[in-house]
Amino acid sequence: MARWTRTLLVLLLGGLTSAALAGNWDRFRGPNGTGVVDDKDVPLTFGVRENMVWKVPLSGAGNSSPIIWDKWLFLQSASKDGKQRTLHCLDATSGKTLWEKSIAGVTAKIRGDSSLASSTPTTDGKAVYVTFWDGKDIIAAAYDFQGAKLWNKNLGPFISQHGPGASPILYKDKLILANDMDSYIEQKDKSRMPVSVDHPSLLVALNKKTGEIAWETPRVAERACYSAPFLLKQPGQAEPELVVVSTTAISGYNLDDGSIKWEAKNWQKDSKKPLLRTVASTALSSDGVLIACSGDGSGDRFSAAVALPGAGKSAAPRSLWESTKKEFPYVPCPLAHGEHFYCVNDSGYAGCYEVRTGKRLWFERLAEETFYASPLLIDGKIYAASDSGDVYVVAAEPKYRLLARNDLGGEHIRATPAVANGRLYVRGERNLFCIGKTGGK
Repeated sequence: MARWTRTLLVLLLGGLTSAALAGNWDRFRGPNGTGVVDDKDVPLTFGVRENMVWKVPLSGAGNSSPIIWDKWLFLQSASKDGKQRTLHCLDATSGKTLWEKSIAGVTAKIRGDSSLASSTPTTDGKAVYVTFWDGKDIIAAAYDFQGAKLWNKNLGPFISQHGPGASPILYKDKLILANDMDSYIEQKDKSRMPVSVDHPSLLVALNKKTGEIAWETPRVAERACYSAPFLLKQPGQAEPELVVVSTTAISGYNLDDGSIKWEAKNWQKDSKKPLLRTVASTALSSDGVLIACSGDGSGDRFSAAVALPGAGKSAAPRSLWESTKKEFPYVPCPLAHGEHFYCVNDSGYAGCYEVRTGKRLWFERLAEETFYASPLLIDGKIYAASDSGDVYVVAAEPKYRLLARNDLGGEHIRATPAVANGRLYVRGERNLFCIGKTGGK
């Protein structure tokens, strides 16, 4: 097993394998965080003069992705001076701002490729739920679709060089957040000073109607994590379980009370060192397999797949394969499609692999560009947005085929796009784009 010794930013492959139907996009990367949708109306080619339904300027900055329910579109931003965090509600059909709700904030020192507003909201069609970071504490809040505040809850401080970026999810009457942060601050001499927080790593569920804590489960902490939990329902299982990937383990939890059901951990030879460091995104399940890809800024990578123990079993997942190849992604989330999974890495390479073996089928360079946004799989095609403002479309097939390169005007794109009702919504550095076949040339 591989030894894990470097600081990692981990990317996990997302969600359930079945594609969502065209419709609402209720959370980060859509239904259950898969990034997969069967929407046959999203155009293959588009640009500033082709298939552009509307384009509206954004009043704030952030890497928060848009979500859509019927005609309502929500996303979060921070003012450029850092003094406000804002939840925006737009008309998804026209781009018109319907309302905005803000809380006070302060500036905070974070990496330049991060933002003060990186968490994506979630919705059940009745209310919208968001986690703000005011520069010190994380504030969970709920608003109705007319903008009236229903409740807010201070979840305490967050400590990390990236700032918080974990997005909440909903299950029945619960709002769930994997609220993990750094357990220490690294000093200039490389020594570690423990943070003054009782539980730096905490899985928390709130009552979505009141904001009161339903349950909370402390977890082993190491580095800040950004993984949105996802719901795993195996064959023969009456209720799904919650899957969260963190610094030290991939874990399955009981949704009723937050109790742990199983864990995959201690894979490397030196079990005193954590397998993973900073977890950035949602985990993927495909045909009874969980896959995790990780890396750090130096270029190191580690990827692994485990076989799930099966419905109702508490045994740890069984290791299938692992790899230290540098072709896997650092920030963008990969995708599952049938027996294969697809990656677009930070350096602009795309690849196709077998889920159960990790065998590479193809690996090609899309462009000499950086990619931060996670790709989406739309009607069997992979849409990948680069930091330079281009959206590449690749066939999700065992043989590489580049189908299109779409130019959105050179605007930085770091937020993952959204899909709803035949339209693709792309958040740029300055503007929000709505793309669809009804747009004129």
